[in-house]
Amino acid sequence: MRARDMGWIGCHNCGAVHDKGSRSCRTCGARLHGRLPNSLQKLWAWLVTGVFFLIPANLYPLISNEVFGHEEGHTILEGIVVFAESGDYLVAGVIFLASFVIPAFKVLVIAILALSIQFHWQLDRRVRHLLYEFVEFIGRWSMIDVFVVALLTGLVHLGAILAFLPGVGAICFALSVICTMLSAQALDSRLIWDGVENE
Repeated sequence: MRARDMGWIGCHNCGAVHDKGSRSCRTCGARLHGRLPNSLQKLWAWLVTGVFFLIPANLYPLISNEVFGHEEGHTILEGIVVFAESGDYLVAGVIFLASFVIPAFKVLVIAILALSIQFHWQLDRRVRHLLYEFVEFIGRWSMIDVFVVALLTGLVHLGAILAFLPGVGAICFALSVICTMLSAQALDSRLIWDGVENE
């Protein structure tokens, strides 16, 4: 039995439980909702925005290196090819995993979660919950590319000889990661457990 079936409402800010007739939280004063309003609409808005940012993130240079005044930029895919050709397969694999596999898988999982809730798919609620937990866990590792760019631009700067500069791709990639993280945060996880009474 769920708390909702018993007429209880949990505060989204502090987690305090209230009776059905309560309008505002007795602890923090926040307005109470049985479910976050427009949760799925916010999720789709952030998710679509994140996907749009992924396109320029892969088309424009992620990082530019300036050697003796000559600037050369590399996209994510070009960087993977450069590392693979130089024999650094582990680095190339990590970049490919962090730049392509994880973002694509994260978008796919969030979309499956949203569609299964929106269209009442017969998907086991425990599977839904595990997918949601996975998205929450993987979100913290999504910024690894941006972290590497920030580290290089901060540490490697030898005046006119050598410098690393963040490219447009890095900014777009960071915005894409932020948008997908916000899309996961926008989902009211309690919706996962709704509509499964007959499961």
